[in-house]
Amino acid sequence: MSENLDKSNINEAGKSKSNDSEQGLEDAVEGSDEALQKKIKSGSPSTQRVQRPHSSPPRFVTVEELLETAKGVTNMALAHEIVVNGDFRIKPVELPEDSLEKRVKDIVHKAFWDCLSVQLSEDPPTYDRAIKLVGEIKETLLSFLLPGHTRLRNQITEVLDLDLIKQEAENGALDISKLAEFIIGMMGTLCAPVRDEEVKKLKDIKEIVPLFRAIFSVLDMMKVDMANFAVSSIRPHLMQQSVEYERKQFQELLEKQPNSLDFVTQWLEEAADDLMNQRYRNALPAGGGAAGSEASPRPDPAAVQNYAYLKLLKWDHLHRLFPETVLMDRSRFQELQLQLEQLTVLGAVLLVTFSMAAPGISSRADFAEKLKMIVKILLTDMHQPSFHLEDALTAVGEKVCLEVSSCLSQCGFSPLTPDKEAVLKGQIQAVASPDNPIRRIMDSRILTFLETHLASSHQKPLPTAPGGLGPVQKELEEVAVKFVRLVNYNKMVFSPYYDAILSKILATS
Repeated sequence: MSENLDKSNINEAGKSKSNDSEQGLEDAVEGSDEALQKKIKSGSPSTQRVQRPHSSPPRFVTVEELLETAKGVTNMALAHEIVVNGDFRIKPVELPEDSLEKRVKDIVHKAFWDCLSVQLSEDPPTYDRAIKLVGEIKETLLSFLLPGHTRLRNQITEVLDLDLIKQEAENGALDISKLAEFIIGMMGTLCAPVRDEEVKKLKDIKEIVPLFRAIFSVLDMMKVDMANFAVSSIRPHLMQQSVEYERKQFQELLEKQPNSLDFVTQWLEEAADDLMNQRYRNALPAGGGAAGSEASPRPDPAAVQNYAYLKLLKWDHLHRLFPETVLMDRSRFQELQLQLEQLTVLGAVLLVTFSMAAPGISSRADFAEKLKMIVKILLTDMHQPSFHLEDALTAVGEKVCLEVSSCLSQCGFSPLTPDKEAVLKGQIQAVASPDNPIRRIMDSRILTFLETHLASSHQKPLPTAPGGLGPVQKELEEVAVKFVRLVNYNKMVFSPYYDAILSKILATS
């Protein structure tokens, strides 16, 4: 009667087209981070597709190969999720209230408990179903035990001896309430502290059928707790093996679908070209004439990889497919991208405000923090479809002017004049445009900070934020930590493939 657990918390994968290997990969890992995807407005690519690079011809695969591939990707996605997501938790299945599955389940359960109630109300009572339930409870309790719990194992086995219980039932000597009391006591011993209150409430239920139903409900929660405990316990060991495991799984997938690195190749080629072009422009004389006789140095593979990962934070998810090796983290990169866009607007608004405010208040940490929280709240839904940045920044301008004038008055300064208020509101409103100079400066400095953070992720101390980013440094560092963790783990798994691809790209540059 216990509920089935969603032990993978990852949707069924593999509903892919046989003539599009990359789409198969994408569909297979779709939903590995469903909670994040709900926050992202453009969570899935549009029907407009970029042309596939022709590094290798597509081939048809059998249904059996596809199913096996999907299974491998699903297992790889689960292991990856456990290692990368420190907040990964297994959750019980919750069927929608109006779903057919929920109605059928409720009907079946009601029928079972009604039948149990009838049996126990007979004279003499019939205990067949009750004994089966005790057997299920016994196996569940035993499954919670660790190898060293010998005494508890012996207690459960002795008290919940089904053969003895059957004999007592046949002889009219069975005390079902006493068994329930033992079960509740054992549950209190084995449950996590978070379940103490639920177990305590079981002691207040006096009727047998409602008590058994409540016992199974709490046992289901304990199963989830135990599963999550197991996940947290294996994470350090899984981390040691997951790099090799994911690489092996991807290699098997690559052997079945040889064009599974097409978009990775295109991604790295673009990053190398961009870096080469940047270095060429930087090598030009100030007058814009021809570059010197010596060609600009070829970028090293590590720099290309870092720059390629930065490009993922500016990815056009509506029109471009993600590189195959980072598909499992696509939703995470999307979430980071949205956070950075919000930080860019937030930082630009604060920079404009503090540049106009008197030095006496712009240097006040308490006021800076208060103003940041106000603007941050007003930009909370920035990436929701119904959100209009221009309207929000109008409200931001009004609120900022009020707060600045109030703080100026408290500090003994004259409040903002109507002309200064109009200028400040206009500058804040202008931040709505991605081409706004202040916004572009903030965006460039944020990317520079992330690039430096990525290049020096194994060094101490970590780099400080460039000028103008001070008010959002805390939030930016949190994003940087997540970004660097994702990048470094992906590098560990797929570095052999990246090195092989880049050696060819850079050799021909």
